[in-house]
Amino acid sequence: MNSQLALTLQNRRHLHQVLTQTPKKDLLKIPDGFRNNIWWNIAHVVVTQQILVYKFSALQMRVPEELVEKFMKGTTPDGTATDEEIKMVADFLISSIEWTKQDLEEGLFKEYKPYTTSAGFHLETLGDAINFNLFHEGLHMATIMTQKRLLK
Repeated sequence: MNSQLALTLQNRRHLHQVLTQTPKKDLLKIPDGFRNNIWWNIAHVVVTQQILVYKFSALQMRVPEELVEKFMKGTTPDGTATDEEIKMVADFLISSIEWTKQDLEEGLFKEYKPYTTSAGFHLETLGDAINFNLFHEGLHMATIMTQKRLLK
């Protein structure tokens, strides 16, 4: 799982750069043909990883519940983001993956509640969740890159 986490961290560094170097008005703009924006997509990948890896492993998620409720699957952007929220998500982009690696090394993950994603992928183990999360983040990265091109 270390290679998957290393790839996830590499992706997260790219997302961090997008989040911190894109003007807020562009982060919040929903391009024509989309239901969400760059900001929502970035916060959503942070939240989804926490749900897939921690919640389904019966462990406490390491991000605030308010963040989860605002950006989990099925939510839509509300058109706002404070500077504090953006900084918090930027910090979580990197730290949440570092925590996962550390928690794996410490043996905190003992169980996993099987889950079938809305895309039809059945996750039976923590390894399945980490693999699927990498795929999920790739989909959102593609969406973000498309949205960025449309904003120019």
